[in-house]
Amino acid sequence: MTAHLVDATLFFSHTSGGVRRYLLAKHAWLSARSHLRHTLFVPGARDRGTAGGLVEFRSPRLRAGYRCPIRLPALRGALAELGPDLLEAGDPYVMGWQVAEVARTLHVPAVAFCHSDLINLVAHRLGRPGALLAAGYLRALYERFDLVLAPSTVVAERLRLAGIGNTAVQPLGVDAQVFHPARRDSRLRTRLRLAPDTRLLVFAGRLAPEKNVAELYAMAECLGAPYHLLVIGAPEPRRPTASITLLPYCSGAEQLAATLAACDALVHAGRQETFGLVALEAMACGIPVVAYAAGAMPEFIDTTVGELAPPTGPVALAEAVDCLFRSGAPTRGAAARARVLAHHTWDATLTRQVRHYAQLLNGASLLRDAPTLLPA
Repeated sequence: MTAHLVDATLFFSHTSGGVRRYLLAKHAWLSARSHLRHTLFVPGARDRGTAGGLVEFRSPRLRAGYRCPIRLPALRGALAELGPDLLEAGDPYVMGWQVAEVARTLHVPAVAFCHSDLINLVAHRLGRPGALLAAGYLRALYERFDLVLAPSTVVAERLRLAGIGNTAVQPLGVDAQVFHPARRDSRLRTRLRLAPDTRLLVFAGRLAPEKNVAELYAMAECLGAPYHLLVIGAPEPRRPTASITLLPYCSGAEQLAATLAACDALVHAGRQETFGLVALEAMACGIPVVAYAAGAMPEFIDTTVGELAPPTGPVALAEAVDCLFRSGAPTRGAAARARVLAHHTWDATLTRQVRHYAQLLNGASLLRDAPTLLPA
């Protein structure tokens, strides 16, 4: 059976991070491994369809770099014209409501993928009243979907506590052939003019407020030499202090992998991560991860593959980094790679996701061949 899956989301731009990489990896994997025809439907600078399965819908740009459609009847018409057998919404905002309406009109199943922890984000700014409002909003939206996928247990539990029962945990994955230790950029430290014995820490992603990048800066200053912090995702390259280098957003997965593999550890200061895909990508590159024991991070990071710090601030992060290097960072990096290969490849996670789709499509057989094992 060949069915048509259409993924629609606002979280797709030239400078977006994990959701974009997930959708592109998913598109490639589904094309190679499944009987699903897959189309990505995203906001763009103009109305445009491509032969590669990407359809752009003209939408004005927002300040954060994303675009938001305002021609909603035209958007619904464009989605319907694609002839989907299954629709998936990757955000709980404008696109989510339009996907739900089109699915209702066409009488096809709809899936929502909850990439953002809206309840926690609103609670952080407005307290409990805001959290209750956000929970009610999500209930009203997600009751229109046949299934809500959450990338981690912590997000799924928050949705269930909000009264959203049609949920399932669906972790993200990583391309372990692209994100591989062998891609290491051997000239990175030379280009950064760092001493050979520098302990190079890295973070990559949108420099949004919830990423708490200022705490990474403070951590780097607290650590001092021989540590150096590399932050990928800044508007332009610069070195604000002797301990910190900022580089622009890295659009290509291969380039990001080469940089991650050349570092000694990834450090993540987010407390509200729904998954933290960049941490998994760093692990696939053979480097350990230091993160706060908050959000979804504890679901795949422990002392075997890195360090978890209490979410109290830069000093706690610095102490966790120091502990990592005193107890053998390279050994934990190798263990991190092994964990990805065992549990977090796209073969493992997307096979699971396609089974969810098959249930919504009356048990249709959607997979082609059994996944192959990846090299270590």
